[in-house]
Amino acid sequence: MRKYGSTLVLVLVLFILSVCSLFIGVIDVNLQGLLGGNVEQLHIFLASRLPRLLAILCTGVGMSVAGLIMQQLCMNKFVSPTTGATIASAELGVLIALLFMPSSTLWGRALFAFAAAILGIWIFVWFIQRITFKDVVMVPLVGIMFSNVIGGITNYLAYKYEMTQALSSWLVGHFALVIRGRYEIVYLVLPLVILAFLFATHFNIVGMGKDFSQNLGVNYNLVLFLGLGIAAMITASVVVVVGAISYIGLIVPNLVALFKGDKIKGTLIDTALFGAVFVLACDMLGRVIIAPFELPIELIIGVLGSILFIGLLFYRLKNGRRAVAWLKKVKPEQQSC
Repeated sequence: MRKYGSTLVLVLVLFILSVCSLFIGVIDVNLQGLLGGNVEQLHIFLASRLPRLLAILCTGVGMSVAGLIMQQLCMNKFVSPTTGATIASAELGVLIALLFMPSSTLWGRALFAFAAAILGIWIFVWFIQRITFKDVVMVPLVGIMFSNVIGGITNYLAYKYEMTQALSSWLVGHFALVIRGRYEIVYLVLPLVILAFLFATHFNIVGMGKDFSQNLGVNYNLVLFLGLGIAAMITASVVVVVGAISYIGLIVPNLVALFKGDKIKGTLIDTALFGAVFVLACDMLGRVIIAPFELPIELIIGVLGSILFIGLLFYRLKNGRRAVAWLKKVKPEQQSC
């Protein structure tokens, strides 16, 4: 029970928040009206509230797992869809679809986003593999700069073809427009997360390096491509439906790792659950702060994520210096022995 205690607590918290979320909104929906067969309340519940909840849960689970996979494969705790250019690449893919296929369906735009996200994440990984000095902070900084380059290209194309307003309204992260018939693509997250769980051990091995993987008979390039492809497709499916939401894949895996360790198979379920709880809590906060109006979830997560990111940065740097000082102290003692 101690081993699964945190998982049970997260499940309980997620269930309570999910039930509360279904009854928070501008239009009053209550249990009495639903059980009494109120047609208007039933329509709002099935067409808006329930799809929104499902989209929130899939977003939290997917982005958290995508961040966990990227951190393991890149061997850096500050790599995520935000700092690994995946979100920016998916945004560029959506813009290209809007420019060249303006009448395309949601699935058509998703295909462009998938292709752009996979290409962007591979260019990022190819680039950091050629950096000699891979400091813990250097890799995410390179990713942020690469994301800004892609973002600059996206903004230039949007400005040139007068798509700035359309792109802004499409890619600002929020769940207000999630209704039945417009969010089902995000269900792709579920099979991708299951696939990630099945290959969790392989991701752990690949995260230890190419030579180590080959010694154990694991195809390094194939597993790396699979893992990064899963992370890219999860991110793209969320961006197409919800828009760009930063920091989930960066903050959640790090917070869970502080208590559960770095092994993917042991932390994946808790990471997914905590990601869903985190996104759901932020969404509820955005609906309550200035009710009956709603703040975009990107704003809430952006503020909280920035604060947590700075805290994690100082924590990692402090513990890293501690470890270096300890090694310097131990080495002379070992030599004297």
